[in-house]
Amino acid sequence: MSKIMKASFGTLADPKRIARGSASNVVKKGAFYTFSLTIDNEDIREYSFTDRARADTMREILMSHLEKKIIDDLNK
Repeated sequence: MSKIMKASFGTLADPKRIARGSASNVVKKGAFYTFSLTIDNEDIREYSFTDRARADTMREILMSHLEKKIIDDLNK
């Protein structure tokens, strides 16, 4: 379980929950399994895979990278 961190402006934040909320579920669209990841309001990235297991694995990896980015941003 990740720690709840205090941002420089005083708000408490749980980076793991923020990262999970920024990633959509894996959905089958035609022949592909897709999900999107919201980095910020203007940067929404969509990823497509032909295999469900690869899509789930990459979603978890990208969420962990986003969680690390959030932690780094909160520490600044």
